[in-house]
Amino acid sequence: MSRSLPGAPSAPATLTARDLTVSREGRRVLTGIDLVVAPGHRIGVVGPNGSGKSTLLAALAGLVPAELGRVVVAPPDATVGLLAQEPERRPGETGLAFLERRTGVAAAAAELDAAGAVLAEGGDLDPDGPVATRYDAALSRWLRLGGADLAARAAEVWATVGLPDALLGAEMGHLSGGQAARASLAAVLLSGFDLLLLDEPTNDLDFAALDLLEEFVTSTRAGTVIVSHDRDFLRRTATAVLEIDERSEGARRFDGGWDAYLEERATARRHAEERYAAYVDQRDSLRGRAQREREWSQQGVSKVKKGGETDKHIRHFRTQSSEHLASKARSTDRMLDRLEVVDKPWESWDLHLDLPMAPRSGELVAELRGVVVERGAFRLGPVDLSVSWAERVGIVGPNGGGKSTLLATILGRLAPVEGTARLGPGVVVGELDQARAGLEVDRPLLAAFEAASGIDEQQQARSLLAKFGLGADHIARPATSLSPGERTRAELAVLMGRATNCLVLDEPTNHLDLPAIEQLEEALATWPGTVLLVTHDREFLEHAAVDRIVEVADGTVTVTD
Repeated sequence: MSRSLPGAPSAPATLTARDLTVSREGRRVLTGIDLVVAPGHRIGVVGPNGSGKSTLLAALAGLVPAELGRVVVAPPDATVGLLAQEPERRPGETGLAFLERRTGVAAAAAELDAAGAVLAEGGDLDPDGPVATRYDAALSRWLRLGGADLAARAAEVWATVGLPDALLGAEMGHLSGGQAARASLAAVLLSGFDLLLLDEPTNDLDFAALDLLEEFVTSTRAGTVIVSHDRDFLRRTATAVLEIDERSEGARRFDGGWDAYLEERATARRHAEERYAAYVDQRDSLRGRAQREREWSQQGVSKVKKGGETDKHIRHFRTQSSEHLASKARSTDRMLDRLEVVDKPWESWDLHLDLPMAPRSGELVAELRGVVVERGAFRLGPVDLSVSWAERVGIVGPNGGGKSTLLATILGRLAPVEGTARLGPGVVVGELDQARAGLEVDRPLLAAFEAASGIDEQQQARSLLAKFGLGADHIARPATSLSPGERTRAELAVLMGRATNCLVLDEPTNHLDLPAIEQLEEALATWPGTVLLVTHDREFLEHAAVDRIVEVADGTVTVTD
């Protein structure tokens, strides 16, 4: 794909972090991070949920203070933009106001207005004075961020990402989830920051939007740091990978892109395991030799003490032999003490996902015949679709095209205005919805989980949540207070606590870290039931080995075997 994206031009700038150490809420998160981000660098940041990836971006942006170390931007007036995930939309904020805020133009305009007001009041007649200097700096920043023509560029980019013109003046709260994701993409495409920090930019984007994002990231001159769990996106965009180690709180940079990172990481892991195995072999060999030498020495001493041998020369020989063996044992102990200890390669917390099966359903799992569904002005259909037992169906298409409407119709939550829709006999559905709303209640997580999973034994429920990294500091909190990643893990725990035979997974990889995504792939690989999968994660879709693709676009459903 090749198109001209009208973003504001960035200037060459470099960000350098040295020995960066950051704590949040009294807990050390990052320790001794060194990182250089130069023009043209595209650095993907990976690590388990909670390891400090978002904290790192906030620290690089200057929004979180460093406990030790520092972040230096050259030139000093270079603009650094953090486009973080926004779980909530601000009341009353229009689409254009959202873009102005996210691109930094709104803040720059406010500073320009403030400096201009002071200047207009005659606060500084000296053209080189502090107020005039402040005004010049504010004007320069506003211009560099693209404030002068943002409105014109916004309309063009808004249309490019597939949003209607009318929504540019509408409140963000009125946008659907898919539309809000495209609005966030528009903010990225419009940004004129000299250094760009992106936190999970691919969440909720469809394939066309992903192409736009990839084109922008690979063509911008601005050095870019990207937190993402989308492996295919990182493979296509990253020139280097920064892996955060949750144990040491440090980080290691791998140059050469995603595949080079995977290869080098696997090689490093293999070498570490080989070094540890060699150390264990040598340690155990020395321990065994020292033990044998001590036992032989003790046996010799015992024989001498028991007596019975009248020849003094033989007794002397046996005594010397025992002492010699004891000396060898002490020498072996010293060799053991001098042996350089090699730590066992650390195994981080790992999700082991085992999806239980209910008895199989009938051969027909779901059927739509001539179905037409209406949601306000939106119309889906007519649709003819049947899903058989153990089929794996991938549902794809642009945001707003009707995927969620199709799922709601299949599951019986939305009644058709024409045609018939039914679930087959014996179908037991386990669902992970896109909004992660299965636990959206104000009850404590433990109580909400027990209600959703049907597990009424509290210790069993606590143990299952703990397997998903949700411990004592989570279970007493309201389920609504969990982060998106924590909610996703909690709802996966619900699936593991309930026996089902039809899994409905809507964007399951959103907010999951890479180890959890890989575990979900492994669990699905051996799960024998029916799967309905909505995803824009290209690699996950490939690994899911779907039998056929159902494409939903503009209310039309097309089935491809």
